[in-house]
Parts: sequence; structure tokens; C-alpha cells
Amino acid sequence: MKYLLTLLACLLLLSSCSKFLEEYSTDQKYLETTSDVNKVMIAEAFMNNVYSISLYNPATMGNIASETDFSAPWLHLMDDDTEAFVLGAADRDQSTPLNILSGFHNWAQYPAVNILGLAWNDVMWKKVYKRIGAINALIYQASEIATKNPADVDLRHLQGEAYFLRAYYYFLLQNIYGSPYRKASAATDEGVPLKISEKVEDNYFQRTNNETVYNQIVADLDQAANFLQGYNPTTKIRVGIAAVKCLQSRVYLFTEQYDKVLQVTNGYENMGYSIVDLKRYVANSNFTYRSSTETIFTMGTNSIPVVFPNDSLASYAPVNRLASSFKASDNLIQSYNNNDLRLNACFTLSSKSKAFLPAKWRTWRTYNDPEQVSCIFSFRLPEMLLNRAEAQAMLGADGEAWSEIQKLQAMRFNNGGSQQPTSNQALVNFIRDERRREFCFEGHRWFDLRRYQVNSKYPLGSGFTIKHPTYTYDAQTNTYTRAGNYVLNSIAQDAASWQVPIPNYAIEFNRGSLTNPIRSVRNVQP
Repeated sequence: MKYLLTLLACLLLLSSCSKFLEEYSTDQKYLETTSDVNKVMIAEAFMNNVYSISLYNPATMGNIASETDFSAPWLHLMDDDTEAFVLGAADRDQSTPLNILSGFHNWAQYPAVNILGLAWNDVMWKKVYKRIGAINALIYQASEIATKNPADVDLRHLQGEAYFLRAYYYFLLQNIYGSPYRKASAATDEGVPLKISEKVEDNYFQRTNNETVYNQIVADLDQAANFLQGYNPTTKIRVGIAAVKCLQSRVYLFTEQYDKVLQVTNGYENMGYSIVDLKRYVANSNFTYRSSTETIFTMGTNSIPVVFPNDSLASYAPVNRLASSFKASDNLIQSYNNNDLRLNACFTLSSKSKAFLPAKWRTWRTYNDPEQVSCIFSFRLPEMLLNRAEAQAMLGADGEAWSEIQKLQAMRFNNGGSQQPTSNQALVNFIRDERRREFCFEGHRWFDLRRYQVNSKYPLGSGFTIKHPTYTYDAQTNTYTRAGNYVLNSIAQDAASWQVPIPNYAIEFNRGSLTNPIRSVRNVQP
């Protein structure tokens, strides 16, 4: 136990340190038992599940730079599923979602800057790399323990979790801060720094190429599958083989290895999970929740309530009829068929202006809700189905792909669903749209739009754009007027703005060996 306490103390010191990828040395700190590994895994490898918010005013972003607060709430705001939500006057110095996060929403040259021009720290980079550092040491220490007791099944499961989490964290970093994966140029395209050694290294870090990063992700997932083969935990906040296979299918989809998507999803229906029939949905309940038969794995908090708050948080001024935040885009809502039950199950209408707000998880008012799922770090069974359908379509197996789609639509529509598209490309586009409808506000859309644009078979094309409306405020009438749009052009025309800049604290610590592509200055367009 004394070794565990020493290690935990070191990790606490690490968490307070801003140094990029600083780690503890394995020749100084040791874990001795499987129980030690488990305790440190929970404390330092997983994202924190603690959740407590108070929504009585619109200033919900006050802790944006805290490493213990919500993770990357801006991830939901850069794609085409979100628009600004304005009603009434919120002071510009208040920490409202719009005031703090509009730089990300409008793809600003320096997005981590509030509406007054004051910078704040994007801590997602630090949070994830800190966990990778802990996992590197855990993998090493667990392997040392395993040499003394190779038959320890619990230790094997912990090793599998560690490899899964490292792969998952690098996948997230790569798709936030790195360039999108292109088959033809992955060996030279810049990704994120890769560090898998447990040792402290006296050097500064540079970006690693995409091919190397993804090869490591695949290798880690292979290790995770080996250690977790045949195992699914009783709780959804720990990792089992289903989570591994789901992430494997996602990674293979992103790297266009469609045959491997089919291999890892073969028999997914028999893993002990099932798709919820929305014809039995109870109004105002959760669409997704921890004990749902669809939920495979989740960790971390849910930032949707604080990014998309209602326009009436109380019956009294100044928070009644006030919105300085974000809502679901008209374009997203219009993509749903009238018979699509997800339109009711996944959204709610704001109290005053009747704007559509994402509401897949509706019981956030319950303190530390045991049914909470993350809006980013979460895996559901429908992803395996849709990953498989997309891979089949890309391989030309249209009939098999459509059969998969029908399985989902049978659970999402009152009667029937959609007709099968008449061409292969139309089918692929339909599956992409279905992913959007199914996984909106779960951290998928931005990543998907990046990969669609560089897909080698059916790229979105250089004419693809995202438009985010912007407004001017009239204090006399207390009204907003549409002023135009911020426009994000395609990756072909505006590649730098399709990846989040590495934070300045990491660049400064690495003495300039880490760099960001230069993002364009963005002005309002008609």
C-alpha cells in the first residue's frame, strides 16, 4: 500500500504540473498488486464521472479552463448540427456558452478566446495526455506484475482496459488536433505526438505522422482484444470486448479498411446488447442512459445541458426569456422524416421560443445521476450496425448494407421507414445521413465530416461548406437581427480550420518543436 500511496501522490503532483507529457519514472515508483493497478486505473486513466451543475443562470462556462470540469464542450459546436441561440440580452462579460465558445463555433483563427478577446486555456489536450502518461506507466507495471502471476484474470482485464484507453485517447487527439486520415498521404500528413514509453525522456515532442499514430492505435486495440477476449463487465463504466470491437470498427472505417470492419463486427448482435425500440419510448425520459440495452461503455461527464441551456432557466428576470448559447440547427432538424421517432426522443423544445435543443439525456437535474452517459466518451450498439452497413456499401454489397439499415429503422420509425436508394453512392450518402441523425451530439459529426471529405471513393467535394448564422443585438428593442454567416469551406480550401490548434502552453513548453497550421481570419459573409 505504501507504494500505491507514493504513486498516487506523484500523480497528484503530475496533475498540477503544466509540463507536456511529463511522467513519473518507473525505476522510482512501483505498483505491487492487481488491486493497486485497479485503484490507479480508476483514479488516473478514466475520465472523471463526477457530475454536478446548477442551471439557474446562463453563465455555465465559468470553469471552462478547469481540468476537472467538462471535456471539450466545444466539440459539438464546430459542425453543421449546431447554431447560435440568442434571445434577450446577456452581458458580454458573463461566461455564457455563446460568449466563451463562439470562437470554436465560428472557426476563429484563435478559437480559445472569448467574445471580449480574452484567451482561455483549452485543457482537453492536457487532460488526455496526462491520462496517456499514467496509462503508459500502468501498462509497464501491470506487465511486471503479470510475470509473477500470469494466470491472474483480473489483471488481464485491467491490461486490456489500459490498451483500449490509450488507443481511444490517441484516436480522439488525432481527430481533434491532427489532420484527417488520407490513405494516399498518411505517411506524411501530420498527426499528434505519439508517446507510448513509460520512461521520462529528456527531449521535446513533435507531431507524428498519421500512419504511425493509427498503426499504434490498431496495435493497442489488438492487445486489448487479446486481454479482454470473451469478457464484458457487469457495469457500463468499465471496458469489455464489445467496446474494443466497436472502437476497432470505427478505426477501420476511418482508415478505409472496410473488410476489417466486417471482421470485427461479425456477430455483433450476439454480444449481449440490443437496440431500443422507440415505439415504446416514454415521453421526456432518456433516449440514451447507462443501463440501456444499447449502451456498451461510457465514462466522463455530459456537457449538453451547459452548452445548450433552455431560454427560461427561471421565471424571474434576468434569466427568463434569455438565451446566449446554442441550439440544434435547422438543417439537422429538417433531415428527420416526420415518422422518425428520434425527433421526439432526442430533442426538446425550449420554453419560450420553441427552439430545438438536444435532449438525449434528460435526467441531468438529478444530482450525480447514476444513469448519466457522456456526450463524447460513449459507445452504443447502433454504431456497430452503422459502421458495418457503411463498410458493406463501400464494398458494393448494397443489399447487405440495406438489411442492416432496416434493422435500425425498425426500431426508430412508427411505420416502415425509408426506401432503399437506387445507386451505390446514394446508399452511402443515406448511411452518412443516418449516422448524423442517430449520433448527433454524441461527438461523432465533426470527425465524420472530416473523413467524408477525404474519402478516396466518395469525397464530399471541394464545394462543401458549413454556414453558421450570426446576429447583431439592438439594445433598444432587445432583439437580435440576422447579420450573415460565418462560413467554413472544405478541407481542400481551408484545411487548417478543420483541426483544433494545439494549445499555446504545449507549444511553449516544447520550445516551438510543435507547430500549428495557420488558420485563416474569418469574416461575416452574406
